[in-house]
Amino acid sequence: MSLLPLFDLSLIARAARPALEFESGNGRRSEFTFGDLETRSNRLAHLLRARGTKAGDRVAFFLQNRVEVIDLWLAGAKLGLIIVPINVLYRERELTHIVRDAEPKAVITSRDLASLIPTDVVVWDVDTMSTEAAAQPVTRIAVPADADTPMSLIYTSGTTGASKGAVLTQGNFATNALTLVTAWDITAADRYLATLPLFHVHGLANGLHCWLFSGCHMRLLERFEHMKAPVWFEEYQPTLFFGVPAMFIRLLELPPVVARQIGVRLRLAVSGSAPLPAEVHEKFRQLYGSVILERYGMTETLMNVGNPYAGERRPGTVGLPLAHVAVKICDEANAPVPDGTTGEVWVKGPNVCSGYWRRPEATAAAWSEGWFRTGDIGVRAADGYITLQGRRSDLIISGGFNIYPREIEELILEQPGVREATVVGVADPVRGEVPVAYVVVDADKFDEAAAVAHLRSQLASFKQPRAFVRVDALPRTALGKVQKRLLPPWKD
Repeated sequence: MSLLPLFDLSLIARAARPALEFESGNGRRSEFTFGDLETRSNRLAHLLRARGTKAGDRVAFFLQNRVEVIDLWLAGAKLGLIIVPINVLYRERELTHIVRDAEPKAVITSRDLASLIPTDVVVWDVDTMSTEAAAQPVTRIAVPADADTPMSLIYTSGTTGASKGAVLTQGNFATNALTLVTAWDITAADRYLATLPLFHVHGLANGLHCWLFSGCHMRLLERFEHMKAPVWFEEYQPTLFFGVPAMFIRLLELPPVVARQIGVRLRLAVSGSAPLPAEVHEKFRQLYGSVILERYGMTETLMNVGNPYAGERRPGTVGLPLAHVAVKICDEANAPVPDGTTGEVWVKGPNVCSGYWRRPEATAAAWSEGWFRTGDIGVRAADGYITLQGRRSDLIISGGFNIYPREIEELILEQPGVREATVVGVADPVRGEVPVAYVVVDADKFDEAAAVAHLRSQLASFKQPRAFVRVDALPRTALGKVQKRLLPPWKD
Protein backbone atom coordinates (compact mmCIF):
# COMPACT_ATOMS: atom_id res chain seq x y z
CA MET A 1 0.00 0.00 0.00
CA SER A 2 1.12 3.55 -0.66
CA LEU A 3 1.32 6.12 2.12
CA LEU A 4 -1.19 8.75 1.05
CA PRO A 5 -4.41 6.77 1.72
CA LEU A 6 -3.09 6.06 5.22
CA PHE A 7 -2.14 9.70 5.79
CA ASP A 8 -5.66 10.63 4.67
CA LEU A 9 -7.13 8.87 7.69
CA SER A 10 -5.92 12.01 9.48
CA LEU A 11 -5.40 14.68 6.80
CA ILE A 12 -8.95 14.31 5.45
CA ALA A 13 -10.99 12.20 7.87
CA ARG A 14 -9.78 14.20 10.91
CA ALA A 15 -9.28 17.52 9.12
CA ALA A 16 -10.82 19.64 11.89
CA ARG A 17 -9.07 17.84 14.73
CA PRO A 18 -6.12 19.56 16.51
CA ALA A 19 -3.03 17.72 15.29
CA LEU A 20 0.18 19.48 16.19
CA GLU A 21 1.83 21.97 18.48
CA PHE A 22 5.31 23.09 17.50
CA GLU A 23 7.58 24.86 19.94
CA SER A 24 10.68 26.45 18.43
CA GLY A 25 13.94 26.97 20.27
CA ASN A 26 13.00 30.55 21.12
CA GLY A 27 9.82 29.41 22.85
CA ARG A 28 7.35 30.44 20.12
CA ARG A 29 4.47 28.01 19.78
CA SER A 30 2.28 27.31 16.73
CA GLU A 31 -0.77 25.06 16.48
CA PHE A 32 -2.22 23.20 13.49
CA THR A 33 -5.15 20.95 12.64
CA PHE A 34 -4.74 17.99 10.33
CA GLY A 35 -6.58 20.03 7.71
CA ASP A 36 -3.99 22.79 8.08
CA LEU A 37 -1.25 20.26 7.33
CA GLU A 38 -3.13 19.03 4.27
CA THR A 39 -3.39 22.59 2.96
CA ARG A 40 0.22 23.49 3.75
CA SER A 41 1.60 20.37 2.05
CA ASN A 42 -0.65 20.90 -1.01
CA ARG A 43 0.70 24.42 -1.42
CA LEU A 44 4.28 23.24 -0.99
CA ALA A 45 3.71 20.50 -3.58
CA HIS A 46 2.60 23.15 -6.11
CA LEU A 47 5.70 25.21 -5.31
CA LEU A 48 8.04 22.23 -5.65
CA ARG A 49 6.49 21.37 -9.01
CA ALA A 50 6.84 25.00 -10.11
CA ARG A 51 10.52 24.77 -9.20
CA GLY A 52 10.92 21.84 -11.56
CA THR A 53 10.74 18.76 -9.37
CA LYS A 54 9.11 15.59 -10.67
CA ALA A 55 8.48 12.06 -9.45
CA GLY A 56 11.72 10.24 -8.66
CA ASP A 57 13.73 13.41 -8.04
CA ARG A 58 15.68 13.59 -4.79
CA VAL A 59 15.07 16.59 -2.55
CA ALA A 60 17.18 16.82 0.61
CA PHE A 61 16.54 18.65 3.85
CA PHE A 62 19.18 19.83 6.31
CA LEU A 63 17.03 21.20 9.12
CA GLN A 64 16.31 21.12 12.81
CA ASN A 65 12.83 19.86 13.71
CA ARG A 66 10.20 22.26 12.38
CA VAL A 67 6.78 22.07 10.77
CA GLU A 68 8.28 22.58 7.30
CA VAL A 69 9.91 19.13 7.55
CA ILE A 70 6.43 17.62 7.91
CA ASP A 71 5.17 19.75 5.02
CA LEU A 72 8.02 18.46 2.84
CA TRP A 73 7.43 14.82 3.79
CA LEU A 74 3.73 15.03 2.94
CA ALA A 75 4.36 16.98 -0.27
CA GLY A 76 7.01 14.42 -1.24
CA ALA A 77 4.51 11.57 -0.87
CA LYS A 78 2.01 13.46 -3.02
CA LEU A 79 4.56 14.23 -5.76
CA GLY A 80 6.44 10.92 -5.72
CA LEU A 81 9.70 12.59 -4.64
CA ILE A 82 12.53 10.80 -2.85
CA ILE A 83 13.25 12.77 0.34
CA VAL A 84 16.83 12.75 1.64
CA PRO A 85 17.12 13.65 5.35
CA ILE A 86 20.55 14.93 6.42
CA ASN A 87 21.73 14.98 10.03
CA VAL A 88 22.08 18.62 11.15
CA LEU A 89 25.25 17.69 13.05
CA TYR A 90 27.02 16.70 9.86
CA ARG A 91 29.79 18.89 8.54
CA GLU A 92 31.92 19.27 5.40
CA ARG A 93 33.06 15.73 4.70
CA GLU A 94 29.75 14.05 5.48
CA LEU A 95 27.63 16.67 3.72
CA THR A 96 29.78 16.62 0.62
CA HIS A 97 29.60 12.85 0.36
CA ILE A 98 25.82 12.71 0.70
CA VAL A 99 25.01 15.45 -1.81
CA ARG A 100 27.50 14.04 -4.32
CA ASP A 101 26.04 10.56 -3.93
CA ALA A 102 22.32 11.39 -3.80
CA GLU A 103 22.49 14.23 -6.35
CA PRO A 104 19.41 16.01 -4.97
CA LYS A 105 17.55 18.58 -7.03
CA ALA A 106 18.15 20.91 -4.09
CA VAL A 107 18.91 20.97 -0.38
CA ILE A 108 16.28 22.75 1.71
CA THR A 109 17.88 24.39 4.72
CA SER A 110 17.81 27.43 6.98
CA ARG A 111 19.95 30.55 6.69
CA ASP A 112 22.10 29.61 9.68
CA LEU A 113 22.99 26.23 8.12
CA ALA A 114 23.21 27.18 4.43
CA SER A 115 26.92 28.08 4.55
CA LEU A 116 27.78 24.46 5.39
CA ILE A 117 26.36 23.14 2.09
CA PRO A 118 28.91 22.78 -0.76
CA THR A 119 28.82 25.89 -2.94
CA ASP A 120 28.02 24.03 -6.17
CA VAL A 121 24.80 22.54 -4.74
CA VAL A 122 21.41 24.21 -5.23
CA VAL A 123 20.15 25.48 -1.86
CA TRP A 124 16.55 26.49 -1.20
CA ASP A 125 15.91 28.63 1.86
CA VAL A 126 13.15 27.12 3.97
CA ASP A 127 11.70 30.45 5.10
CA THR A 128 11.56 31.84 1.56
CA MET A 129 9.82 28.65 0.43
CA SER A 130 7.25 28.97 3.23
CA THR A 131 6.42 32.50 2.14
CA GLU A 132 6.13 31.55 -1.52
CA ALA A 133 4.11 28.41 -0.76
CA ALA A 134 1.48 30.47 1.07
CA ALA A 135 0.48 32.00 -2.29
CA GLN A 136 0.12 28.63 -4.08
CA PRO A 137 -3.16 26.77 -4.79
CA VAL A 138 -4.64 24.55 -2.07
CA THR A 139 -5.73 21.80 -4.49
CA ARG A 140 -4.06 18.45 -4.05
CA ILE A 141 -1.54 16.98 -6.48
CA ALA A 142 -1.39 13.19 -6.18
CA VAL A 143 1.03 11.16 -8.30
CA PRO A 144 0.08 7.45 -8.37
CA ALA A 145 2.26 5.31 -6.08
CA ASP A 146 2.37 1.83 -4.60
CA ALA A 147 4.34 -0.11 -1.99
CA ASP A 148 7.44 -0.27 -4.22
CA THR A 149 7.60 3.48 -4.86
CA PRO A 150 10.79 4.90 -3.29
CA MET A 151 9.99 7.45 -0.59
CA SER A 152 13.31 8.24 1.05
CA LEU A 153 17.04 7.87 0.75
CA ILE A 154 18.49 7.70 4.26
CA TYR A 155 22.22 7.45 4.77
CA THR A 156 23.73 5.00 7.20
CA SER A 157 27.43 4.49 7.81
CA GLY A 158 29.20 1.42 6.45
CA THR A 159 32.08 -0.53 7.92
CA THR A 160 34.45 1.15 5.48
CA GLY A 161 33.42 4.56 6.78
CA ALA A 162 31.71 5.52 3.52
CA SER A 163 28.06 6.21 4.19
CA LYS A 164 25.49 4.33 2.07
CA GLY A 165 21.99 5.43 1.15
CA ALA A 166 19.25 2.97 2.05
CA VAL A 167 16.37 3.20 -0.45
CA LEU A 168 13.22 3.02 1.68
CA THR A 169 9.89 2.63 -0.09
CA GLN A 170 6.39 3.78 0.74
CA GLY A 171 5.58 0.17 1.56
CA ASN A 172 8.48 -0.01 4.04
CA PHE A 173 7.17 3.01 5.94
CA ALA A 174 3.53 1.89 5.72
CA THR A 175 4.24 -1.63 7.00
CA ASN A 176 6.39 -0.32 9.83
CA ALA A 177 3.86 2.21 11.12
CA LEU A 178 0.81 -0.04 10.75
CA THR A 179 2.60 -2.70 12.79
CA LEU A 180 3.66 -0.29 15.54
CA VAL A 181 0.27 1.43 15.83
CA THR A 182 -1.30 -2.00 16.28
CA ALA A 183 1.39 -3.54 18.51
CA TRP A 184 1.59 -0.51 20.81
CA ASP A 185 -2.17 0.23 20.79
CA ILE A 186 -1.67 3.83 19.62
CA THR A 187 -4.98 5.63 19.12
CA ALA A 188 -6.33 9.11 18.44
CA ALA A 189 -6.65 9.58 22.21
CA ASP A 190 -2.86 9.54 22.71
CA ARG A 191 -0.60 12.55 23.17
CA TYR A 192 2.90 12.16 21.71
CA LEU A 193 5.80 14.30 22.93
CA ALA A 194 8.23 14.35 19.99
CA THR A 195 11.82 15.37 20.73
CA LEU A 196 13.62 12.94 18.41
CA PRO A 197 15.16 14.46 15.26
CA LEU A 198 13.06 14.01 12.14
CA PHE A 199 16.19 13.39 10.06
CA HIS A 200 16.56 10.05 11.91
CA VAL A 201 14.40 6.98 11.23
CA HIS A 202 13.42 6.72 14.90
CA GLY A 203 11.70 10.11 14.86
CA LEU A 204 10.62 9.93 11.22
CA ALA A 205 9.56 6.34 10.47
CA ASN A 206 8.23 5.61 13.97
CA GLY A 207 7.16 8.87 15.58
CA LEU A 208 5.89 10.86 12.61
CA HIS A 209 4.09 7.97 10.94
CA CYS A 210 2.50 6.57 14.11
CA TRP A 211 1.15 10.08 14.74
CA LEU A 212 -0.27 10.45 11.23
CA PHE A 213 -1.70 6.93 11.03
CA SER A 214 -3.37 7.03 14.45
CA GLY A 215 -4.54 10.64 14.43
CA CYS A 216 -3.19 11.29 17.91
CA HIS A 217 -1.93 14.71 19.00
CA MET A 218 1.76 15.58 18.76
CA ARG A 219 3.85 18.26 20.38
CA LEU A 220 7.01 18.70 18.31
CA LEU A 221 10.14 20.28 19.77
CA GLU A 222 13.33 21.32 18.00
CA ARG A 223 15.43 18.96 20.08
CA PHE A 224 15.61 17.24 23.44
CA GLU A 225 16.88 19.42 26.30
CA HIS A 226 16.88 17.63 29.63
CA MET A 227 16.73 20.87 31.63
CA LYS A 228 13.40 21.73 29.98
CA ALA A 229 11.96 18.21 30.12
CA PRO A 230 10.08 18.62 33.44
CA VAL A 231 8.20 21.65 32.10
CA TRP A 232 7.42 19.92 28.81
CA PHE A 233 6.03 16.82 30.52
CA GLU A 234 4.02 18.83 33.04
CA GLU A 235 2.54 21.22 30.45
CA TYR A 236 1.76 18.71 27.73
CA GLN A 237 1.10 15.59 29.83
CA PRO A 238 2.03 13.08 27.10
CA THR A 239 0.91 9.48 27.02
CA LEU A 240 3.64 8.55 24.50
CA PHE A 241 7.37 9.29 24.50
CA PHE A 242 9.96 7.80 22.16
CA GLY A 243 13.61 8.30 23.08
CA VAL A 244 17.17 7.01 23.00
CA PRO A 245 18.99 5.69 26.10
CA ALA A 246 20.83 8.98 26.64
CA MET A 247 17.45 10.73 27.06
CA PHE A 248 16.18 8.21 29.60
CA ILE A 249 19.44 8.47 31.55
CA ARG A 250 18.91 12.23 31.78
CA LEU A 251 15.31 11.73 32.86
CA LEU A 252 16.57 9.71 35.84
CA GLU A 253 17.89 13.01 37.24
CA LEU A 254 14.38 14.36 37.88
CA PRO A 255 13.08 14.50 41.48
CA PRO A 256 11.07 11.40 42.46
CA VAL A 257 7.83 13.35 42.99
CA VAL A 258 8.05 14.94 39.54
CA ALA A 259 9.01 11.64 37.90
CA ARG A 260 6.09 9.82 39.50
CA GLN A 261 3.62 12.43 38.26
CA ILE A 262 5.00 12.03 34.72
CA GLY A 263 4.88 8.25 34.99
CA VAL A 264 1.21 8.20 36.01
CA ARG A 265 0.23 9.78 32.69
CA LEU A 266 2.89 8.13 30.52
CA ARG A 267 1.23 5.11 28.94
CA LEU A 268 4.23 4.11 26.85
CA ALA A 269 7.91 5.02 26.84
CA VAL A 270 9.88 3.45 23.97
CA SER A 271 13.67 3.25 23.78
CA GLY A 272 15.72 2.47 20.69
CA SER A 273 18.64 3.42 18.40
CA ALA A 274 21.18 2.11 20.95
CA PRO A 275 21.26 -0.57 23.66
CA LEU A 276 19.41 0.39 26.86
CA PRO A 277 21.36 -0.69 29.96
CA ALA A 278 19.31 -3.03 32.14
CA GLU A 279 20.20 -0.83 35.12
CA VAL A 280 18.55 2.19 33.47
CA HIS A 281 15.50 0.08 32.63
CA GLU A 282 15.07 -0.86 36.30
CA LYS A 283 15.82 2.61 37.73
CA PHE A 284 13.24 4.16 35.37
CA ARG A 285 10.63 1.63 36.49
CA GLN A 286 11.31 2.42 40.13
CA LEU A 287 11.36 6.19 39.66
CA TYR A 288 8.50 6.64 37.18
CA GLY A 289 6.40 3.56 37.76
CA SER A 290 6.54 3.07 33.97
CA VAL A 291 8.31 0.17 32.24
CA ILE A 292 10.32 1.19 29.17
CA LEU A 293 9.61 -0.81 26.01
CA GLU A 294 12.90 -1.48 24.25
CA ARG A 295 12.87 -2.39 20.56
CA TYR A 296 15.41 -2.96 17.79
CA GLY A 297 15.56 -1.51 14.31
CA MET A 298 17.96 -0.23 11.69
CA THR A 299 17.98 2.41 8.99
CA GLU A 300 17.84 -0.32 6.35
CA THR A 301 14.99 -2.25 7.96
CA LEU A 302 13.06 0.16 10.19
CA MET A 303 11.68 -1.92 13.11
CA ASN A 304 12.49 -5.62 13.45
CA VAL A 305 11.98 -6.72 17.03
CA GLY A 306 10.31 -5.31 20.13
CA ASN A 307 9.37 -6.14 23.67
CA PRO A 308 5.60 -6.70 23.91
CA TYR A 309 3.24 -3.94 24.93
CA ALA A 310 1.02 -6.44 26.75
CA GLY A 311 3.50 -8.88 28.22
CA GLU A 312 6.95 -9.02 29.78
CA ARG A 313 9.27 -6.18 28.83
CA ARG A 314 12.48 -7.98 29.68
CA PRO A 315 15.45 -5.75 30.64
CA GLY A 316 18.55 -6.26 28.52
CA THR A 317 16.64 -7.76 25.60
CA VAL A 318 15.05 -6.25 22.51
CA GLY A 319 12.11 -8.64 22.71
CA LEU A 320 10.36 -10.68 20.05
CA PRO A 321 10.13 -10.38 16.25
CA LEU A 322 7.39 -7.97 15.14
CA ALA A 323 4.39 -9.33 13.25
CA HIS A 324 5.79 -8.64 9.77
CA VAL A 325 9.39 -9.78 10.38
CA ALA A 326 11.14 -13.16 10.16
CA VAL A 327 14.36 -13.44 12.19
CA LYS A 328 17.07 -16.06 12.30
CA ILE A 329 20.47 -16.23 14.00
CA CYS A 330 23.25 -17.53 11.73
CA ASP A 331 26.83 -18.66 12.21
CA GLU A 332 29.81 -17.67 10.06
CA ALA A 333 28.87 -20.39 7.55
CA ASN A 334 25.44 -18.73 7.15
CA ALA A 335 23.68 -21.65 8.82
CA PRO A 336 20.99 -21.08 11.48
CA VAL A 337 22.16 -21.78 15.02
CA PRO A 338 20.16 -23.31 17.90
CA ASP A 339 18.53 -21.07 20.52
CA GLY A 340 21.04 -20.01 23.14
CA THR A 341 23.87 -19.83 20.58
CA THR A 342 25.41 -16.53 19.52
CA GLY A 343 25.38 -15.57 15.85
CA GLU A 344 24.55 -12.82 13.37
CA VAL A 345 20.96 -11.57 13.25
CA TRP A 346 19.31 -11.96 9.82
CA VAL A 347 15.89 -10.47 9.06
CA LYS A 348 13.36 -10.68 6.24
CA GLY A 349 10.09 -8.86 5.63
CA PRO A 350 8.32 -5.96 3.91
CA ASN A 351 10.09 -3.57 6.29
CA VAL A 352 13.48 -4.16 4.66
CA CYS A 353 14.69 -1.54 2.20
CA SER A 354 15.07 -2.32 -1.47
CA GLY A 355 18.85 -1.92 -1.43
CA TYR A 356 21.62 0.65 -1.27
CA TRP A 357 21.53 3.62 -3.63
CA ARG A 358 23.89 3.01 -6.57
CA ARG A 359 25.78 0.34 -4.59
CA PRO A 360 25.06 -3.02 -6.25
CA GLU A 361 28.09 -4.68 -4.64
CA ALA A 362 27.14 -3.48 -1.15
CA THR A 363 23.56 -4.59 -1.76
CA ALA A 364 24.68 -8.04 -2.90
CA ALA A 365 26.92 -8.40 0.17
CA ALA A 366 24.18 -7.44 2.63
CA TRP A 367 21.43 -9.72 1.25
CA SER A 368 21.42 -13.50 1.03
CA GLU A 369 18.47 -15.32 -0.58
CA GLY A 370 16.05 -12.59 0.50
CA TRP A 371 17.47 -12.21 4.02
CA PHE A 372 19.17 -9.00 5.19
CA ARG A 373 22.36 -9.59 7.16
CA THR A 374 22.21 -6.97 9.90
CA GLY A 375 25.80 -7.25 11.08
CA ASP A 376 24.47 -7.37 14.66
CA ILE A 377 25.46 -10.24 16.92
CA GLY A 378 22.72 -11.69 19.07
CA VAL A 379 21.29 -14.71 20.79
CA ARG A 380 17.71 -15.96 20.98
CA ALA A 381 16.32 -17.53 24.16
CA ALA A 382 14.14 -20.61 24.05
CA ASP A 383 11.04 -18.44 24.52
CA GLY A 384 11.98 -16.23 21.55
CA TYR A 385 13.38 -13.13 23.30
CA ILE A 386 16.41 -11.77 21.49
CA THR A 387 19.43 -10.19 23.17
CA LEU A 388 21.93 -8.16 21.13
CA GLN A 389 25.61 -8.54 22.00
CA GLY A 390 27.38 -6.14 19.66
CA ARG A 391 28.39 -5.70 16.05
CA ARG A 392 30.36 -7.80 13.66
CA SER A 393 32.01 -4.57 12.70
CA ASP A 394 33.45 -1.99 15.08
CA LEU A 395 30.34 0.12 15.24
CA ILE A 396 30.15 2.65 18.06
CA ILE A 397 26.67 3.87 19.04
CA SER A 398 26.78 7.20 20.86
CA GLY A 399 23.54 8.82 21.97
CA GLY A 400 21.63 6.84 19.34
CA PHE A 401 23.93 7.83 16.46
CA ASN A 402 26.12 5.35 14.59
CA ILE A 403 29.86 5.97 14.43
CA TYR A 404 32.23 3.87 12.38
CA PRO A 405 35.84 4.27 13.56
CA ARG A 406 37.52 4.14 10.16
CA GLU A 407 36.03 7.47 9.09
CA ILE A 408 37.64 9.15 12.11
CA GLU A 409 40.86 7.17 11.80
CA GLU A 410 41.38 8.31 8.22
CA LEU A 411 41.11 11.96 9.24
CA ILE A 412 43.51 11.48 12.15
CA LEU A 413 46.04 9.79 9.89
CA GLU A 414 46.04 12.89 7.68
CA GLN A 415 47.55 14.91 10.53
CA PRO A 416 51.31 15.62 10.65
CA GLY A 417 53.20 13.35 12.99
CA VAL A 418 50.59 10.56 13.16
CA ARG A 419 52.03 7.19 12.24
CA GLU A 420 49.20 4.92 13.38
CA ALA A 421 45.69 5.47 14.67
CA THR A 422 42.72 3.43 15.79
CA VAL A 423 39.41 4.48 17.34
CA VAL A 424 37.38 2.44 19.81
CA GLY A 425 34.17 2.91 21.73
CA VAL A 426 34.47 3.43 25.47
CA ALA A 427 31.52 3.09 27.83
CA ASP A 428 29.90 6.39 28.83
CA PRO A 429 27.15 6.69 31.46
CA VAL A 430 25.09 9.17 29.40
CA ARG A 431 25.75 8.49 25.72
CA GLY A 432 26.28 4.74 25.98
CA GLU A 433 29.62 4.92 24.20
CA VAL A 434 32.04 7.62 23.12
CA PRO A 435 34.92 7.34 20.63
CA VAL A 436 38.49 7.41 21.95
CA ALA A 437 41.51 7.57 19.63
CA TYR A 438 44.71 5.63 20.25
CA VAL A 439 47.63 7.07 18.28
CA VAL A 440 51.28 6.39 17.63
CA VAL A 441 52.92 9.73 16.92
CA ASP A 442 56.19 11.54 16.41
CA ALA A 443 55.97 13.80 19.44
CA ASP A 444 57.91 16.67 17.84
CA LYS A 445 55.55 16.79 14.84
CA PHE A 446 52.11 16.01 16.28
CA ASP A 447 49.98 18.95 17.37
CA GLU A 448 46.97 17.58 19.25
CA ALA A 449 45.16 20.92 19.37
CA ALA A 450 45.44 21.26 15.59
CA ALA A 451 44.17 17.70 15.12
CA VAL A 452 41.16 18.38 17.36
CA ALA A 453 40.37 21.59 15.45
CA HIS A 454 40.60 19.78 12.11
CA LEU A 455 38.22 17.01 13.20
CA ARG A 456 35.73 19.57 14.52
CA SER A 457 35.65 21.23 11.11
CA GLN A 458 35.12 17.95 9.27
CA LEU A 459 32.90 15.78 11.46
CA ALA A 460 29.74 15.94 13.54
CA SER A 461 30.18 16.68 17.23
CA PHE A 462 29.16 13.17 18.32
CA LYS A 463 32.04 11.72 16.28
CA GLN A 464 34.75 13.78 18.01
CA PRO A 465 37.16 11.56 20.02
CA ARG A 466 36.78 12.11 23.74
CA ALA A 467 40.57 11.78 24.04
CA PHE A 468 43.79 11.06 22.19
CA VAL A 469 45.71 8.30 23.98
CA ARG A 470 49.35 8.06 22.93
CA VAL A 471 50.85 4.58 22.80
CA ASP A 472 54.20 3.26 21.63
CA ALA A 473 52.59 0.77 19.21
CA LEU A 474 49.21 -0.63 18.32
CA PRO A 475 48.76 -4.35 19.11
CA ARG A 476 48.40 -6.23 15.86
CA THR A 477 47.94 -9.79 14.62
CA ALA A 478 50.50 -11.47 12.39
CA LEU A 479 48.47 -10.23 9.41
CA GLY A 480 48.57 -6.62 10.65
CA LYS A 481 45.01 -6.31 12.00
CA VAL A 482 44.77 -4.12 15.08
CA GLN A 483 43.67 -6.07 18.16
CA LYS A 484 41.58 -3.41 19.82
CA ARG A 485 40.77 -5.57 22.83
CA LEU A 486 44.46 -5.47 23.78
CA LEU A 487 44.67 -1.69 23.93
CA PRO A 488 45.29 -0.22 27.41
CA PRO A 489 42.08 0.81 29.17
CA TRP A 490 41.10 4.49 29.19
CA LYS A 491 39.09 6.32 31.82
CA ASP A 492 37.79 9.87 31.63
